[in-house]
Amino acid sequence: MGISLNGKCAIVTGAANGVGLAIARRFAASGANVVLSDMDEDNLIKETKILSGENTGKVLAFCGDLREKLTINNLLASTIDNFGSVDILINASRQVLTSNPLSPEDDNFDKLMHQNVTVNFRLSQAVARRMILQAHDKESGQIIGTIVNLTSIASIRTQDDIFSYSVSSAALDQLTRSMAVSLAPKGIRVNAVSLGSIMSASLRDLMRGNLDLRDQVVDATPLGRIGEATEAAEAVLFLACDSSNFITGQVLTIDGGRSLLDRMNSPAY
Repeated sequence: MGISLNGKCAIVTGAANGVGLAIARRFAASGANVVLSDMDEDNLIKETKILSGENTGKVLAFCGDLREKLTINNLLASTIDNFGSVDILINASRQVLTSNPLSPEDDNFDKLMHQNVTVNFRLSQAVARRMILQAHDKESGQIIGTIVNLTSIASIRTQDDIFSYSVSSAALDQLTRSMAVSLAPKGIRVNAVSLGSIMSASLRDLMRGNLDLRDQVVDATPLGRIGEATEAAEAVLFLACDSSNFITGQVLTIDGGRSLLDRMNSPAY
């Protein structure tokens, strides 16, 4: 019997493409009501229309820039207006940029810390407050909500030109652990899935401009292939469902073994 999310409502950011879209599809197929959030309006609307006719769960598209505080408030308000509650938050929106740590003109450090860490924190904070508010009649010790962050093995396997991305990924790992401790007494679980050698939208874009990159990634991955976005989605589904109710503060690595002996010399994460 498959995992069921019937009766639950999930917000999935970065849901117009890649891993975020795979997660939204998997959640909708498992019966959840899903709010797909992204800045890519055209693809977001297209994919939401497809999902709305395929699954038991209802779906809603929300287009906006979550770097703006007002957009976060509007996303949460739209979710509550349409579905009445929010039970799961998947922070799947990630930005990958190269950077030069010795260049004063390079502002990608600030960009990535804001996009990959601050935005996830602010949205998690807002959603957690709503989870607590809507759980006023639940018993103490009961799980009332779940948050899953998408991070990267770049947090532990860094290279010169992904300095900023590595730091932001490591910060998100620690944000996951710290929020897990802070929110556990409220009944909210916080975990992360760390990706490597997964066919994300960013990796696909990199491969378009580098014909040798696919072979490099495969050679650097002990299981000898690139993982599908759907495989990452399965891991996220497990951490979001009731079967993992005693798991919090963990970073689950999905990388085909690559982080055990990463031999990559290209920023392919």
